[in-house]
Amino acid sequence: MDIINPEFQRYAETYTTPESDALKQINRDTYARILKPQMLSGHLQGRLLAMISKMLRPLRILEIGTYTGYSAVCLTEGLQENGQLFTIDNNEELEALVKRNFDAAGITEKVTYLIGNARNLVPALDEKFDLVFIDADKESYSTYFDLVIDKISSGGVIVADNVLRKGKVLQEKKDKDAKAIHAFNEKVSNDRRVEQILLPIRDGILMIRKLSS
Repeated sequence: MDIINPEFQRYAETYTTPESDALKQINRDTYARILKPQMLSGHLQGRLLAMISKMLRPLRILEIGTYTGYSAVCLTEGLQENGQLFTIDNNEELEALVKRNFDAAGITEKVTYLIGNARNLVPALDEKFDLVFIDADKESYSTYFDLVIDKISSGGVIVADNVLRKGKVLQEKKDKDAKAIHAFNEKVSNDRRVEQILLPIRDGILMIRKLSS
């Protein structure tokens, strides 16, 4: 099911700052060459990620789920001058394409691109993050939250994508991904260390702010 009427989506995009040329190229190439191109963040969500990053002015960003690099390019827009984005993906086949996209967008020096299982890589990162974006395997969302919550600065933000799972979180009989996402939403809502808002943008975005310790 469409969370937002497609006409409203187009209207929103019309009155949203356009994509850069680099982002337009990533968008076109992903839809032309890659399986499941709908996994791309896209124009509206990408501008939201960029806006969040620009408001926070993060020094360190963590992204779990690189895909073809579109969201990473958006997230780097608000980085401080000496900031760094760490992005993790387990798909080795996309590595060359992602690196080309980062190079074309001029962000290669701002990105640490890691290939592997985030469950293993995140605990090994000795960093404090101001912004985390989660857009990877849905069954692991709760695990990712547990892995990053102590690595988030007070006032830092976690953004989780696909938290409405195409409306399937509302169904009585949920598939395994919808069950995992619903459990994640419940987990976050019951965690007194954070405050959160669920936005019905695209496939649902949960913004989570860590409260002061």
